[in-house]
Amino acid sequence: MAKKYEIARIQKGALNADEAEALFAKVDETGHTDEERARRERRHRKEKGTSVDVDPLTGDDPSGSNVEKVIARTAVGFVLLFLVGVVVFQVGFGVIRRANTANLSENANVRTVASALRGGVEWGNGFTQFPEDFSVQEADENTGRIEVTVTDTSSEKALECFAGSQVQATAFAVNALLNPKINTVVYHVNVHMSADGEIERTRLFGFLKPTGDVTSYMTFVWTKTQSANGGVNFGCTITGINDAIQDEIRDQITTSFTPVQILTGK
Repeated sequence: MAKKYEIARIQKGALNADEAEALFAKVDETGHTDEERARRERRHRKEKGTSVDVDPLTGDDPSGSNVEKVIARTAVGFVLLFLVGVVVFQVGFGVIRRANTANLSENANVRTVASALRGGVEWGNGFTQFPEDFSVQEADENTGRIEVTVTDTSSEKALECFAGSQVQATAFAVNALLNPKINTVVYHVNVHMSADGEIERTRLFGFLKPTGDVTSYMTFVWTKTQSANGGVNFGCTITGINDAIQDEIRDQITTSFTPVQILTGK
């Protein structure tokens, strides 16, 4: 009987939910509801070096309420830092490449021509790269002639080789012909040819090199002449394209325009 009375007395003095919430809203990290006692307790903890001046019941709860905000800020900061790094790298790479790339319009010799083929030349809004396998037969401002040979290992079809080589030859030749002492640029293009007459190219991101015989495929001959009115004429002649290559290129061009006159000269 005494036990039931004691339980009833305890339950009678218990706080309901609203009262408990109101009570804990007044409690800070010191465990006191009285502000004066709480200040003394914080001062005492600070003197002892154990002060934690954070209220666990506020919105700044260190138990994890701000984790999402911290993660978001960190992610945004990382992305911004990454973008800045990419921009700086691209700008720096462009500056270094331009500084190290020879300008054939100013100086054309074996060394500068090899440097241009290795690093690329400016063309349009960017750089035109050349095949990594190349050789320089002649580069002499005294004779006014430059002759090089490249081996295309990236093209799989005749049209790919023709289109890519034409862009490369044009960029290289025009860059060189802007030199007042150069009037002829010969750009030979070789390919690796398989036993069945197909072009071979590198595979597996360049790790597997073609093993077919190196064959002369086409040659671009650019010339510069003075016109009667004092201007300059640039001319290009494409040689070495036999009937089989011409037929293959025609078959691969999917357009109503048939470049018979361009490829055959008729």
